[in-house]
Amino acid sequence: MRVVVLAELEFSASDLAQVRFAVSPMWQVVTSFRLLSQHPSAYPVHGPWIQQVRPRVAAAGLDRGWLAELIPPTGFFPYFLNPASAGPTPTPAAELAAVQDAPIERIRKDLDHLEYHQERLGPRLRSLHQDPHTHLDRLTQEIQTYWELALAPYWARIRAVLDTDTFHRARQVAEHGAGHVLNDLHSAVRWDGSALHLNRRSKPLSRTTSGPGLLLVPSAFTGPRLITRVAPPEPPQLAYPARGIGSLWTPGPTPDTDALAAVLGRSRTRLLAELDTPASTTQLAHRTGLSPAGVSQYLTALRNAGLVTAHRAGRSVLYARTTAAETLLNAAAPPDARSRPGSDPPHA
Repeated sequence: MRVVVLAELEFSASDLAQVRFAVSPMWQVVTSFRLLSQHPSAYPVHGPWIQQVRPRVAAAGLDRGWLAELIPPTGFFPYFLNPASAGPTPTPAAELAAVQDAPIERIRKDLDHLEYHQERLGPRLRSLHQDPHTHLDRLTQEIQTYWELALAPYWARIRAVLDTDTFHRARQVAEHGAGHVLNDLHSAVRWDGSALHLNRRSKPLSRTTSGPGLLLVPSAFTGPRLITRVAPPEPPQLAYPARGIGSLWTPGPTPDTDALAAVLGRSRTRLLAELDTPASTTQLAHRTGLSPAGVSQYLTALRNAGLVTAHRAGRSVLYARTTAAETLLNAAAPPDARSRPGSDPPHA
């Protein structure tokens, strides 16, 4: 079957010089929330995460709140939720502030476009259209709640995959040039030396209707799709599936607990090993046989040492390993089970 190119984005020397990457928390918010509305069989690789997160999201009422109206299961979602980041690794707080500061014209234009696709807006979105400043606070509070429930406990693991992707592609730029990276980005993208062709975009794309340069955003939750965002004067954005997603939720190597116990103590080591997935004090006490009071004491020590983080989930607090803890456990694993620092994960 012949592939029809539906979009072509030309590049000047200046545009090519402005191609950059960003690891965006808000892109993970939008794409992961959309994924939760799909049947689990559609994204089997994310099954463990969906099973843990979906009940929390439903218990908090987020499956019927602002985000549920703004992010439909398919099709267009408002561009103002994904502002172009100023740097390569914006914090969740910085991106939430950018959403909060979105121009009124941008919000209303996006909501008009959403209404065109959905035929009507619900009461929340009509009120947001009428008075954005009043209702943006409630929206950003809900996004913050979703972040704490669904992404923050897993962020060290997700961030490691996204960073590995960008490091890999930065090395490609150094070794082969930017054109090689653009050609290797996604099967729907082709670089011909002067323009980027997207063969699965439904609308034309040109420099007259987009901003300068290009922002490339690796994502853990887009599935196999490439998602474009065009909202001038900001640069066009391409959110693409990061390398290594297939191993995102795979349990890490089993550490030599005796070796780590000599440094951390046996109970703290046991708790770190149990936190391959985020868990509460009660869950950890049940799994390990330690008393809840003892678990709480050990978790406080680990948190003070920067090895775990705590995240509010309704009435519970979920504890998760940090990147430093993952590095420590990996170092204590048998040599043949360790991840090689700087190695490239397989394609998803």
